Amino acid sequence: MLVVGSDANGALTTPVTIPSTATIAVPDVTVSPPHRIYLEQTRLLGGIEFSYVGGRVLQGGLETVGMALIATALECCWLYCQLFSCPEFDERQSVTYAIYFIIRTILNILRSIESLIIAIVFVVIVGLGPFAGVLALAVHSVAALAKLYSEVIEGIDPGPIEAIRATGANWAQVVRYAVIPQIVPPFTAFTIYRWDINVRSATIIGFVGGGGIGFLLIELIRINNFRGVSALFITIAVIVICSTT
Repeated sequence: MLVVGSDANGALTTPVTIPSTATIAVPDVTVSPPHRIYLEQTRLLGGIEFSYVGGRVLQGGLETVGMALIATALECCWLYCQLFSCPEFDERQSVTYAIYFIIRTILNILRSIESLIIAIVFVVIVGLGPFAGVLALAVHSVAALAKLYSEVIEGIDPGPIEAIRATGANWAQVVRYAVIPQIVPPFTAFTIYRWDINVRSATIIGFVGGGGIGFLLIELIRINNFRGVSALFITIAVIVICSTT
């Protein structure tokens, strides 16, 4: 057995001598018969190292969590839109009611469309990758959370609002001292719940090219790499369990 090491550039060169025993059974020694050389390449590892599939699994898991986190952060920005457009505590009823119903109508339409369909649309617009998945999750989550936020605001106690207005407070002061203290706990609960949904939805969105661990899962299924598929199932279960706890 011939053992050869590579140089600093990773290249190796060595002469290969054909043994005389390989030409004994050759009928015509003047004719050079074909020969087959088997090469086994190895390299020394400096410690624990992920395989190619293992590295992709880790990358896909981090992308999935990142997609859910960014989408949840974007949807929280709609809290201020709901505060502005809610007519329950604003004296400008005609203006705020118009804004309120326009936003509610748009969000009702978006909420009726499944996030997987929205992901397909964004994949066509911006291309494959996590960016399309984040946009799809954010749009669908904004539509869902905006309804919950608005219902919380509509159900707040009007007593503190009237008391603050009686002191001559303006609209911003009414929101700051009478509305926000009542809506922070339910808003926080709904946001955490939506974060849990986004983590699970980010896996499915990857099936249509939205990035994340789902995109890698469909790739491994197509090439029949079921060892990698089982590793992905375990990773998905761990991510979902950690997000719910």
